Formats: sequence, structure tokens, C-alpha cells
Amino acid sequence: MAATVRYDEVEQGQEIPAADYQVRRANLVMYAGASGDFNPIHWNERFARAVGLPDVIAHGMYTMAQAGRFLTDWAGDPGAVVDYGVRFSSMVVVPDDDEGATITVSGVVEEKLDDKRVLVGLTARSGDSRVLSRARAVVQLS
Repeated sequence: MAATVRYDEVEQGQEIPAADYQVRRANLVMYAGASGDFNPIHWNERFARAVGLPDVIAHGMYTMAQAGRFLTDWAGDPGAVVDYGVRFSSMVVVPDDDEGATITVSGVVEEKLDDKRVLVGLTARSGDSRVLSRARAVVQLS
């Protein structure tokens, strides 16, 4: 599979439109099963509050995965992300209701690199909080 975004059609400074990803408690339970991370702060409200959290929080790696999904959706190829790193800067608090939380991810092409690759800077927010910082990826385009 090759990326559907063409290198010669992107410019430095180009914004990648934001996308919203809903997070509900069921998503966290499924992620816990897939990842093996069953820490109760990610599914047990009573435990999360007992350790000083405002409520159940999403796994950091789940949040990072949503930003990765944003990149692969944009590029059109799940193999296009060749380097990716973030720092976790805030929690995604997931209330126990029908809506849960929303992670909003946007990006900007920060630099055009050699070999049809671009450096993309990402912004990920939940509510008023920036949940990822120093989020950057190298993406191979066609």
C-alpha cells in the first residue's frame, strides 16, 4: 500500500485539518485487553479517585495511538509513519456517560525532507488541555 498524499502536493506550513476521536469507557476496557495494561486507573472510577485522579483516565499509549491514527488516515497508508514520538502532557479524563471524552488531533507539515518524507507536528487536545506535547512524526509520502 502506498500513501495517497503526494509529496509534491504538500508545502511546509500546510495544516492538516483536525479530526475528533471519541473515547468511552468501553474503548479503554478493549484497549486494556489488547495491550495487557489493566491498571485500574483506566477502568475503575472508585480506584482512580482514591489515588487522587479526577476520574478514570485513558491510557497514554491509547491517546498516542489516536494521534497515530490521525497520521495514517491522512497519509492513506498505515505503513507511511516511519518515525513517531510524543511526550504526555496531560490526562484524558473519561467520564462514565454516553459521550465519554473527545481527543482532537490536528497537524502541520513542519518540514519537507529528502526521499519524499515530511516532518509533521501534531497537536492533541482533550477539552482545554493539550494532552500530547512534542508530538512529531516522519511520514513517507508518494
